[in-house]
Amino acid sequence: MELGKVTVSINKAINAQEVAVKEKHARTCILGTHHEKGAQTFWSVVNRLPLSGNAVLCWKFCHVFHKLLRDGHSNVLKDSMRYKNELSDMSRMWGHLSEGYGQLCSIYLKLLRTKMEFHSKNPRFPGNLQMSDRQLEEAGENDVNNFFQLTVEMFDYLECELNLFQTVFSSLDMSRSVSVTAAGQCRLAPLIQVILDCSHLYDYTVKLLFKLHSCLPADTLQGHRDRFLEQFRKLKDLFYRSSNLQYFKRLIQIPQLPENPPNFLRASALSEHISPVVVIPAEASSPDSEPITDLVEMDTASQSLFDNKFDDIFGSSFSSDPFNFNSQNGMNKDDKDRLIERLYGEIAALKEELENFKAESARGMVQLRGRTSELEAELAEQRHLKQQAQDESEFLRAELEELKKQREDTEKAQRSLTEIERRAQANEQRYSKLKEKYSELVQNHADLLRKNAEVTKQVTAARQAQGDVEREKKELEDSFQRVSEQAQRKSQEQAEVLDTLKRELAASRQEMQVLQGTLESSTQVGAEQSTRIAGLEQERDSLSQAAEQHREEMAALRAELQQLQDMLSHEQESSKMELETLQTQLKDKQESRERALQQRLDEEQFALLQGTAREAERMVQDALSRLEDPAHISCTGSADCLLSRTLAASECVERLQDAHSKYLSSHGAVGSLLPCLALFAHLVSDTLLQGSATSHVAPMEPADRLLEMCKQCGSEAVSYLSTLQDPGTVEGTDCSLVMTCLGQISAIGEELRPRGLDIKQEELGDLVDKEMAATAAAIETAAARIEEMLSKARAGDTGVKLEVNERILGSCTGLMQAIHILVLASKDLQREIVESGRGAASPKEFYAKNSRWTEGLISASKAVGWGATVLVDAADLVVQGKGTFKELMVCSREIAASTAQLVAASKVKADKDSANLCKLQQASRGVNQATASVVASTKAGKSQVEEKDSMDFSSMTLTQIKRQEMDSQVRVLELENQLQKERQKLGELRKKHYELAGVAEGWEEDAAD
Repeated sequence: MELGKVTVSINKAINAQEVAVKEKHARTCILGTHHEKGAQTFWSVVNRLPLSGNAVLCWKFCHVFHKLLRDGHSNVLKDSMRYKNELSDMSRMWGHLSEGYGQLCSIYLKLLRTKMEFHSKNPRFPGNLQMSDRQLEEAGENDVNNFFQLTVEMFDYLECELNLFQTVFSSLDMSRSVSVTAAGQCRLAPLIQVILDCSHLYDYTVKLLFKLHSCLPADTLQGHRDRFLEQFRKLKDLFYRSSNLQYFKRLIQIPQLPENPPNFLRASALSEHISPVVVIPAEASSPDSEPITDLVEMDTASQSLFDNKFDDIFGSSFSSDPFNFNSQNGMNKDDKDRLIERLYGEIAALKEELENFKAESARGMVQLRGRTSELEAELAEQRHLKQQAQDESEFLRAELEELKKQREDTEKAQRSLTEIERRAQANEQRYSKLKEKYSELVQNHADLLRKNAEVTKQVTAARQAQGDVEREKKELEDSFQRVSEQAQRKSQEQAEVLDTLKRELAASRQEMQVLQGTLESSTQVGAEQSTRIAGLEQERDSLSQAAEQHREEMAALRAELQQLQDMLSHEQESSKMELETLQTQLKDKQESRERALQQRLDEEQFALLQGTAREAERMVQDALSRLEDPAHISCTGSADCLLSRTLAASECVERLQDAHSKYLSSHGAVGSLLPCLALFAHLVSDTLLQGSATSHVAPMEPADRLLEMCKQCGSEAVSYLSTLQDPGTVEGTDCSLVMTCLGQISAIGEELRPRGLDIKQEELGDLVDKEMAATAAAIETAAARIEEMLSKARAGDTGVKLEVNERILGSCTGLMQAIHILVLASKDLQREIVESGRGAASPKEFYAKNSRWTEGLISASKAVGWGATVLVDAADLVVQGKGTFKELMVCSREIAASTAQLVAASKVKADKDSANLCKLQQASRGVNQATASVVASTKAGKSQVEEKDSMDFSSMTLTQIKRQEMDSQVRVLELENQLQKERQKLGELRKKHYELAGVAEGWEEDAAD
């Protein structure tokens, strides 16, 4: 298929016109993915489209992409996973639009992302979800956990499908025939893919739930059943509403779900389940496809083709004389026979093919008839669901109306609060303006008062000047009167100087005139000042009147301001009261909701506590029932294991008491109580079983007491767990009786505990140090003896014997050095273990507390020292010629085994990351290498000595050879008999050694643990 044709079809299928995607363009896109085995071309074209700017374009892209995921090539999913984040971002972007195609595109993109994630997690499911029951079983891999998770993922997948279904229907005006309009068909067209997915998801969900109910308790699957019932009702309603739309009637036959959902609690209900099948008519799914040729017409056409071919070969005259083989066609008899046989073979093949076509056609017809019957039955079942869907629709409408009313009330309260805030803000602005105006008036009043004070000062000054003028006038009048009196007296007294006086009088008159002029001018000035003072007084009166008017205006403004303040305070109080009322209502609602949530949380927490206590009680009861089980009589145990289990149970009881007290103080602490309950049941059950097993190997009286105390402890534990399940008695529960029973069981276990070595616990620490020191001393002594033997061998031996002895003693010296390094590393590791594990206790107390480990360490040290001594003795005998090489090899292997025992005993309590442990392991490998060197040198020396001691039979006679042969056969028989006896003896010795070592080191108790 051409790339350009696919690109054109993608652009035609995804455009901005609000019409449904044409089927031929979508089919071309699907075929293009199969041709190129992927979706690279599709995404290269889509990435250039403005999907984020046009909602219709994005909607049609989702439709085409959904078709490709269902029917396209399997690599479409792989090629599309890289664009998953872009689809999520686009979904969030379109989710901000609440009208038009915005919400539709957001939900559809979310559905496509969910579909991609589902198929990537479950690659066994094809894109169209068509699977058989066997394939569905294989998808879960016969694991109930996988089936459980697969069911949850299918629920999520189906939830997204139903959300798109409901959103499309809610966006349409169902009161009109929207399915016949282009815009309505554009929105309804993708629902065909949704219906196909939903039918398969519903069928698989039903089958998986029946399978889960056959494997898990019904209580565990309660959430699954509730979620299925909700989705069942939605899917049933949507299928019914879709089947009534004219648009779907000619394109798809929608199945109808049963009247009632399946009863998963009844396993036989699975046989009643009918898988919903969606049928797409051929003319609807492939409108451009060619009609299927009828088989009879095909048969006729093939027959006519054969006849034409026959005439072309044999000629037209052959039909008139078919047996005329000597005609003018020029063919001989053999060629015609072969041709006829070949043609008969072709006819037979064509007939066989025709029969196969007919058989397939008949099978197809039978299947179609059966499918038609099933669809008719499903259609009849779906018609009964109408009334229930209508009731649910009415209920949802009522609930929607109630939600709308609540939303309107909330909006009214919000608007009222906003209006109150606005009015308060306006009053505050008004108050600010009045305050500014009041300040301005106060300033003007102060200015007028200052002016009045200045005018008053000026009037006072004028008055003072007038008083001064009057005082001067009086002084002048007084002086004039005095002058007149003096003149009269002088005129009387001095007549002789009359002329002089006259002149003086004239001068006085002149002065008087001047003074009179001055007086007149002063009088005029006083009049002018009086006039000025009168004007000032008038101005003062006007100013007083203006000030009085300002005072009146100020009083009016103060009254208005007071009125506004009273009004503002009243409005603020009313707003405050309304706000307090709203806050009180909101607080009451929140408190009621919090109380309901807290009550629900307490109920759920107590339900968890009840369930855990119930399971714990079952576990303890199961342990009690196993005490009487005959199959349990053969089980045995040790007292040490019983004491360890009892100690762990006692510690768990203490933690359980602390957790229970915390739960009583705060129910939120139930998370710490539940693990303690589970551990309590486990440890108590383990203690009961271990006590019963220990009683089977104990003496009669202690065994009876131990078994009775175990039963009493189990009964007290069951009683305690029962009281935890009752809400009335949960606060008064006490597990002190269980603690008492565990203490008595521990006391009986101490009586039954084996003593091990006949050594006091306080002496174990000293004994360990002594044994390790003795082992080191034995190794040093052995090394010294080997050096002494080597010096003697060099002094007394020569030739091959000296060479063999030097090689053997040298390898033994290397072995002693490796063992010495191993003992030192073991002592360092032992010191580290004691320092890290003893805490505040002394090393002796640590050894006494871990007596079993200490006894094993002592036994291993003794074995190493003894092995070194035996090896030196064997080497001495070999050098002297009295021993055998086999003894030396056996001793070296025994030392390797003893060192391995010492390493194992040291590693038991060591930290895996310890540096001393690494040194010990490296030293152990050195001992193994040295042992292998001893064995190799011994074998080499043995072979070298045997080659030297080989007999030369060349000088012997026939009788001597015969005698030697008989002696050798007798020796061989004797040696074989001795070898068999020694092997039996070795087996008995090893068996006895194993038994004694087990008793000494507590292997039986460890096996019982």
